[in-house]
Amino acid sequence: MNREEARKRAKELVARMTVEEKASQLRYDSPAIDRLGVPAYNWWNEALHGVARAGTATMFPQAIALAAAFDKDLMKEVGEVIAEEGRAKYNEQSKRGDRDIYKGLTFWSPNVNIFRDPRWGRGHETYGEDPYLTGSLAVPFIKGIQGDGEYMKAAACAKHFAVHSGPEADRHFFDARASKKDLEETYLPAFEACVKEGNVEAVMGAYNRTNGEPCCANKPLMVDLLRGKWGFEGHFVSDCWAVRDFHENHKVTATPEESVQLALEMGCDVNCGCTYQKMMNAYRAGLITEEQITESAVRLFTTRFLLGMFDKTEYDNIPFTVVECDEHQKVADRAAAESIVLLKNDGILPLKKSELKTIGVVGPNADSRIALQGNYHGTSSRFITVLEGIEDKVAGDARILYSEGCDLWKPNLSNLSDQDYPDRLSEVQTIADYSDVMVVVVGLDENLEGEEGDAGNQFASGDKINLELPIPQRQLLNSVLDCDKPTVVINMSGSSINLGVAQDKAAAVIQAWYPGAKGGRGVADILFGDVSPSGKLPVTFYASSDDLPDFRDYSMKNRTYRYFEGTPLYPFGYGLTYGKCVAKDMKVETLTKDGEFDGANVEVTVVNEGTVDTDDVLQIYIKDTGFELAIPHPALSGFERVSLKAGEEKKVTVRVAARAFTSVDNEGERKLFSRSFKVYAGMNQPDKRSEELTGVKCVEQDVHI
Repeated sequence: MNREEARKRAKELVARMTVEEKASQLRYDSPAIDRLGVPAYNWWNEALHGVARAGTATMFPQAIALAAAFDKDLMKEVGEVIAEEGRAKYNEQSKRGDRDIYKGLTFWSPNVNIFRDPRWGRGHETYGEDPYLTGSLAVPFIKGIQGDGEYMKAAACAKHFAVHSGPEADRHFFDARASKKDLEETYLPAFEACVKEGNVEAVMGAYNRTNGEPCCANKPLMVDLLRGKWGFEGHFVSDCWAVRDFHENHKVTATPEESVQLALEMGCDVNCGCTYQKMMNAYRAGLITEEQITESAVRLFTTRFLLGMFDKTEYDNIPFTVVECDEHQKVADRAAAESIVLLKNDGILPLKKSELKTIGVVGPNADSRIALQGNYHGTSSRFITVLEGIEDKVAGDARILYSEGCDLWKPNLSNLSDQDYPDRLSEVQTIADYSDVMVVVVGLDENLEGEEGDAGNQFASGDKINLELPIPQRQLLNSVLDCDKPTVVINMSGSSINLGVAQDKAAAVIQAWYPGAKGGRGVADILFGDVSPSGKLPVTFYASSDDLPDFRDYSMKNRTYRYFEGTPLYPFGYGLTYGKCVAKDMKVETLTKDGEFDGANVEVTVVNEGTVDTDDVLQIYIKDTGFELAIPHPALSGFERVSLKAGEEKKVTVRVAARAFTSVDNEGERKLFSRSFKVYAGMNQPDKRSEELTGVKCVEQDVHI
């Protein structure tokens, strides 16, 4: 069904409703209208990395881990699995009259905010710090969810529109100030891609204000840009209880009724929260019109008709047995393997079972199920922790000695020194004495980096105060590294952590993120060489938070790889493999369409000079060398995951859009300001730190258009 037909049917249905009935449908928990055959519907459902909060479902690696795979095809498959399992659940629940929260087909995912500061607790919900990467991954994810059938399979939602990335503790009253240049250059492109390329059905507004106006009633963002310039035709939803913040925290209105008026005037169609329960009060007071209520109701029912909620559809017979089926589990396994990033390897990896009799596995995340999950997750019928993955891998070949070693962290004791923490370090040291190799699994979990109000975080804000591991883990890590045994450090976190000590002293360092329910198996596959690592960092790993600007400063100056003025510990786009893949040469063919510049085809010869078959990620970066206000460092403009056997050589062509050659001036205008560019190609970005870590330089070419 196309949108025009769905909207026509929606208008006909809404026209039969009273004003009270229309108003009731703008709540996230829309009640039934029995006389018109309209069942109750709850708009709130989640699917960040699998169907979430709705019982059993395939649990993929957290979003930031999916981003590390740099794999557009994978993202589409993940979206397809979500839609399939979401429909299966919806079919059964609807059949039983269960229309409660988390039971619908409107998934409030993906989160395409820019992870501009590694202290932000919700950053692991995003696809990282780069707007091009974020949009490139979000679009296939959305298309996978929404499908290409006669009806929409499920509806995706791009959130949180638009300038939103902490601090979590301040989000209900914070005003994010962003220049016109930063808006167009960093904060808006991924949302634009979701709308224009992904045809995303919904957009969610953020809690904070942006440049003085609340994001759920922001005329420049919602009216002028989203529905105006971009032509968005779907529905707009508030973040939960964000409209209440208008009068309680932002103080831009005085009453709930005035907040209803402001939100509805700016096109907020459905309210997650309680404020739209005051809609009829606002209507009777003359603050809003029936026409405004009608328009939002029509938009919402257009979505419901597009989803086939009032028809027989091709999805009605999807059985519950597709949930967590073998086929879906294989996609999750692939995602875990592709997401893991090898940060250092002095040659110890892959581990050889034939040479090891005893392996010491220690650390608070070694046997943690929570660290597999990330936040906004579903329920898995089985978990495989890192410890369990290693045990399964070496069963019958080597002995595993295990110790938790220390607690993940200690609440409300941040002022204590290392010596003040009780621990099990003597047990760890004993294990080191008896082991041939040590595997130390450290990091965080969703209780230490997450959303505002998380009970586990020491300030209940969800944000990190710095980039350091909690003190007990630093003590544990130093204790193991001082034992002078070959040591592999595995970090499980959703953000940049200072791993400088591990980089200096450990034999190998792995970033495993929150790898999903069975992610421990993926980690073990990497450790023992059944899979060559191929993930790349979608965020910069800094050496210290001292290198960063103030958390509340939304200027992009000195933030992310495109603007950072210092030297990172591990750069964006970096990640090692067990092969040795390099770009040998490059040919750039500029394209025209109707006499206008239309981007370029970048043909790169890549070769695996190593002895191990592997995947790797070819990355294309562009630097405008002729415009003084251009992004200061080369920016990611294209990428392609490539499989290369040992010794194999391939030619890979990456299509780079004309937009990649544009720049943005201080007034926020994007256009071709220059005709002179430098194009780079390689398995990492063209920065000195990447060259230092890999020993490989990108190939480059001057291009004039």
